Amino acid sequence: MSNGSFFSAPGRRGGTLALVLAALAPLGLGGWLLWDNLGQGDDDGGTPASSLPTVSSTSSPLPAQPPQSPSDSPKSDGKPLTGKVVVLDPGHNPNNRDHTSEIARRVDIGTNEKECDTTGTATESGYAEASFTLDVSRRARALLEARGATVKFTQDDDRPYGPCVDERARIGNSAHADAVVSVHADGAPAGDRGFHVILPKSVRGGGADTSEIAAPSRRLGEQVRSEFMDATGSAPADYIGDGSGLNVRGDLGGLNLSTVPKVFIECGNMRDSKDAGELTDPKWRERAALGIAQGITDFLNR
Repeated sequence: MSNGSFFSAPGRRGGTLALVLAALAPLGLGGWLLWDNLGQGDDDGGTPASSLPTVSSTSSPLPAQPPQSPSDSPKSDGKPLTGKVVVLDPGHNPNNRDHTSEIARRVDIGTNEKECDTTGTATESGYAEASFTLDVSRRARALLEARGATVKFTQDDDRPYGPCVDERARIGNSAHADAVVSVHADGAPAGDRGFHVILPKSVRGGGADTSEIAAPSRRLGEQVRSEFMDATGSAPADYIGDGSGLNVRGDLGGLNLSTVPKVFIECGNMRDSKDAGELTDPKWRERAALGIAQGITDFLNR
């Protein structure tokens, strides 16, 4: 450029420097204006420092959250029934047959009196109901304990007879059970087939008052019915309960005297050859136990 140019600096290097400075000047001005309008943001691009709350060194710290105890999260072990108490009531007793006078005595069931217990029924081949109920209950206990439940029995072939029906109810009550299931098999005439669940009727009289447990017991019974049917492939009884698989009764001391949700399940008819073929099959009994355990689990997790 001639001596009349805007920048008059000696030599080529001086002229080049002047041109660079001239080009950068507008950019510097614009950047300063933007920075000023943003309120002098911090250098990491986050929230402007001027908008952050001021914290005094004398401010009280936030209260520390107390550590959660195991009881605060009973299912922290991943087991769905942790903290739940289940009572299984294996019907009758294998030794009842040797104590007929003892089990024949009358006991108060609230609304009236009934015999302490009975021997139960058996298949034509001699497989006793009391043996069946113990086997299925023990299998169900193993499944429920694996899910975290505390499981108690009314009898485990560990007493000479019984217990009587009123004591069976008291065992569940004293345990403050979340659910009680009494396991049985029926002795109906041959040709009658299927299972059914017995629910407590809402009754009041004497020492019986099921008004508080009738509704939750029905929910328990419905869950057990559904899962038992799925696990075993058995159909609801064709001779009782109008095919619903449910039967409401007010004459059973084990239900009348209960103060916790409780049902009976008649797993099949021991006097029918086809049902008996299932009831005597260990693999089928394992499926029956699974149905009972799953029904209890569903009820307690709702």
